[in-house]
Amino acid sequence: MLIKERKIPLVILILEALCRRLSPNHPKYQEIQEELGRRRAGFQGEVAFDYYLRFLPKDKYMILHDLNLPDGDYNCQIDTLLISPEYALIIEIKNMAGKLVFDTENEQFIQINNEREKGYPYPITQAERHQEYLRKLLKEHKYPNIPIEYEVVISNSYSTYVVTGKNTHKVKPRVCKADVFQKKISYFENQHTKPVLEARDLRKLCRLLMKMNTVPTSYILRKYGINKHNLSIGVFCPCCSYFPMIEKRAKWFCPSCKTYSKDAHISALMDYFLLIDSQITNQQFRDFCHITSPHTSKRFLISANLSYDPETKKGRSYSPKTIPW
Repeated sequence: MLIKERKIPLVILILEALCRRLSPNHPKYQEIQEELGRRRAGFQGEVAFDYYLRFLPKDKYMILHDLNLPDGDYNCQIDTLLISPEYALIIEIKNMAGKLVFDTENEQFIQINNEREKGYPYPITQAERHQEYLRKLLKEHKYPNIPIEYEVVISNSYSTYVVTGKNTHKVKPRVCKADVFQKKISYFENQHTKPVLEARDLRKLCRLLMKMNTVPTSYILRKYGINKHNLSIGVFCPCCSYFPMIEKRAKWFCPSCKTYSKDAHISALMDYFLLIDSQITNQQFRDFCHITSPHTSKRFLISANLSYDPETKKGRSYSPKTIPW
């Protein structure tokens, strides 16, 4: 049963907003662009892998895609989590071209593509951290001690991989190509035949994970050492991307392509919620979008279908009903 469908990850939306609002001359801009490219490729690989999940036994597994669970100042990001009454399976998906090397002796993950080598974080260690995180979470919330497995799945059908080093025998069973994933499922099902979680426990656990699922808006900025003063403010033109647009009589005018827009501020609000804060005041909105009139600003905010307390007059805050909004 699909509990959390796969959508464009919030981290990708945050990185896209950051690239729009950060100067290309910023020393971290290129690094951010590279991470955005990797995450987009990763998302494409996750979508491609979803094809193989169709072959899972119906109604046996709870499926949660792209979980972001709080872990102190960081977050535990799981590409796909399968939960059954007998066991849970963490799936880390890698959509990478060329030859992939799992060096078990030095705990390194290397991509060799077009005669170039590049190192990446070791996915086995990453999966083990997520495994330990879930064990602690289940214990903290007094769930039965269900076995938690993990598998690194290579979704690029044209890539190859090799596992090397003295711990090959431990790691090799934890890696597979997407087209043989069903065999791995059969293996885990044969290993775990005794039900541990009842149906109500499964539903309760899924509700807990969905409630916890979030990405702090400041996570990416903190990662790259960027504060809000590094970000460009203003409203982008939806036609030519020029900014800042000029507010004229409750509309937005673009000095570059001479077009008007009634709702160009919506994208600016989205960037604000993704990068700065999950709520905004009239004053903050005016500052961010270069609006002079508090009355015009209020009209824009109310028409944007945001949540707010109608009883609050002074210092009222507006927030999106969901993120992404």
